[in-house]
Amino acid sequence: MDKQIIISIGRQYGSAGHEIGQKLAEKLDIPLYDRNLFDEIGKIKNIDTNNLQKYDEVPRKRFFSRKVKGYSNSPEENVAELQFGLLKSKAADGDSFVVVGRCSDELFRGMEGFVSIFILADMDEKIKRIMQVRNMDEKKARAAIERHDKKRKAYHDYFCKSKWGESKTYDICINSSRLGIEATVEFLYEYIKKTLA
Repeated sequence: MDKQIIISIGRQYGSAGHEIGQKLAEKLDIPLYDRNLFDEIGKIKNIDTNNLQKYDEVPRKRFFSRKVKGYSNSPEENVAELQFGLLKSKAADGDSFVVVGRCSDELFRGMEGFVSIFILADMDEKIKRIMQVRNMDEKKARAAIERHDKKRKAYHDYFCKSKWGESKTYDICINSSRLGIEATVEFLYEYIKKTLA
């Protein structure tokens, strides 16, 4: 595709959303942004971002942070704003990319060439995937899914007017358990091509 495209991937933990995003980026021949944004932030700001990564997609601690004259003392909020700023800059430069999470469904809503996707999966499939990928037992995998999704929802809903995971927030929601990873990628690729044609 010659024109600018930006694809936002929201995802439940264990739904293979990140892997699907990677494969879509490869098929579209555009970069994928997620935690690798820290590498670019480090180069631009000439700082070591290793300590910042622990605040990635983490909700602000409400009782321990505040804003004064538009500046926040919350590392979670400052890290989020750094990422939002870099993504907006790339979009303003006309770059095409896939971005996983980072409130991208809200950052670029209404922009031409933008498609927002939310990937979910059946709980038993998510548990099975996390058990395999993270080498956990079933109980720990379930707890990890609940913990991560709670954190993602809190992070998203703090920075966005829309609600995380609500179907009306996205252009398309898809259950990756139905088609499997490869067929979900193909389906979304065709959807993106038709939507942006």
